[in-house]
Amino acid sequence: MKIDLTWPSEADERLRAEVHEVLHAVVAVGGAIGWQSPPGRDQTDQWLDRLLARTRVGDAALVLALVDGVVRGTASWQRPAGEVFVHRAELGRVTAHPSARGLGLGSLLVSAVVENARAAGLEILTLGVRGNNHGAIELYEQLGFREWGRLPNAIAVGDVRFDDVQMALPLGFRDGVVLHGSAAGGLGASPRRGVGDRRRHGA
Repeated sequence: MKIDLTWPSEADERLRAEVHEVLHAVVAVGGAIGWQSPPGRDQTDQWLDRLLARTRVGDAALVLALVDGVVRGTASWQRPAGEVFVHRAELGRVTAHPSARGLGLGSLLVSAVVENARAAGLEILTLGVRGNNHGAIELYEQLGFREWGRLPNAIAVGDVRFDDVQMALPLGFRDGVVLHGSAAGGLGASPRRGVGDRRRHGA
């Protein structure tokens, strides 16, 4: 069995069909990748086209795991909108076809995305994961991601609610970057409001 990784920027009919098969199959067995029911080909093509368009301008990347020449796993990173966020990206759609479970594709794909994002000059990689997806959370933790926030019962699947777990992995900062954090002062700063101010304004 041979496993290869590829980073497409264009998609032909075969690639579209194979990516669709993976995404459809993952959701069909309960995978939490953004669709409540298995997506149609039009939905997966639309996602793929948008992602590859962003890839061609440097705002995203898609990696595919090929098992014996057939797409059996996916993962990607995308920058969020806004100039102040260009230094970070979100990891998304990490999948492995049910027939390829147990081959270590998840770890292989996420590790590849991390290195690609670092090489692209990104400083932080984030992700969101459903709170009950314990196996995925453990995988991300093994690869260095750490939980930074959790919004209870914020993901709706029908009448069931799940926690939205947010995780992040620092990739390193270039020389000259000032880590201001939450210190007072700087652009966009405002002073703390005193007790008297709060009373006057009815806060």
